[in-house]
Amino acid sequence: MSLREFKILNFINSILVIFLALFFTIDVIGVTPIFVSLTSNTSADYRRRMAINGVLIASLILLLFTLSGASILNILGIKLAAFRIAGGILLLLLSIDMVLAKPMSAIRTETKEEQEEALNKRDISVFPLAIPLLSGPATITMLILFMKQTQGDIVQQLAILLALAANMLICWIVLKFSASISKFLGKTGINVLNRIFGILLTALACQFFIDGISEAFFK
Repeated sequence: MSLREFKILNFINSILVIFLALFFTIDVIGVTPIFVSLTSNTSADYRRRMAINGVLIASLILLLFTLSGASILNILGIKLAAFRIAGGILLLLLSIDMVLAKPMSAIRTETKEEQEEALNKRDISVFPLAIPLLSGPATITMLILFMKQTQGDIVQQLAILLALAANMLICWIVLKFSASISKFLGKTGINVLNRIFGILLTALACQFFIDGISEAFFK
């Protein structure tokens, strides 16, 4: 295998790893029944508009933190090891709720008053769809962590951006056909997928935590 082929394979592997990590964290399958509930008794045009706007806004938020998150950490003097540990804990909390098949994780849920506001307001694209459902703290944390780990490598940073773009495209497709998907999978099917995603995300969270501890105390 030539050096060029090795670099290409490594680039594709990086995209795949980051893509799957983001996919499990965003958990658009778990967001689907919530979106269906919020858009019940509305027109197909309204659902399409909310899906497009929500995904676009979430993409802008995540892109902003992806590009500027590492700089913010440097300004605050937060080391990568500390952020790995914090990110591992945050992802672990999210993954536990996913394994237990709870409706929404406590780290990306709204208060009762916020839920009532979301149900009564016409535009749900910003809240709660974009924030916190599609661009919650766990996703933001993961993107900043991945970006910090690149250490300025443009190729690896490009892999992160491509993985993020692919996830946002999938979010839009899933939300566009959310009613059909939710009906097809049913509550049991969605819970099963959430548990599978949760187990994988738990392992990833533990790895972040272990890497952070190792870097902080044994290097």
